[in-house]
Amino acid sequence: MFISTAALADNTGEQRPDGRAPTATDVISGLYAFSRFQQGLLESTDLKGNAEVKNLAALRAEEAAKRDKTLKEIQAAIGAEPHVGKTAAGASLAEPDSSEGPAYIRTFYAAQIPEYETAITLLERYLKGPDNATLAAFAREQLPVLRAQVRDAERTMADK
Repeated sequence: MFISTAALADNTGEQRPDGRAPTATDVISGLYAFSRFQQGLLESTDLKGNAEVKNLAALRAEEAAKRDKTLKEIQAAIGAEPHVGKTAAGASLAEPDSSEGPAYIRTFYAAQIPEYETAITLLERYLKGPDNATLAAFAREQLPVLRAQVRDAERTMADK
C-alpha cells in the first residue's frame, strides 16, 4: 500500500560515493523532484480524494510552486543545471486499485512521509558542507517547514 520513493533515489538523496555533502545542483534537483511529487498528489486527488485531501494537496502544490520559483532564481544566479528525472509516486497514487475512501486517505498520507524524509535528509546533509550561501539559507528556511509538514502527515495518518 505504500508508494514507491524511487523518484528521489536517482542521485539526490543517495550518499555521494566520496561521502561528501550533496552539491547545490543535487539539492536543487532533489527539491524539484519533491515538488513534482507534490504536484502529482494534487493530480491523484482529482480521481479519488475527498475535500480534505484535495485541499491539502492544493496547498502543498501551491507551496511547491513558490519553492520552485525561489529555486529557479537561485539556480539562475549560480548557473546550476539540475538533473531532473521522472517521478512515479504521484502516478502510483492515481492508478486504479482497491483504495477508496479511508484506505485512499491513509495511502495519500503514507505516500508523503518517505518523500518528506528524503527531502529533509538531503537538506540536512547539504547543510553539513554547503557550496552556496544563498541555497544554504534557503535550505535552513525550508527545513522547519518540511519537518512540520511531515509531522502533520504522520499525525493525520495515525488518526485515520
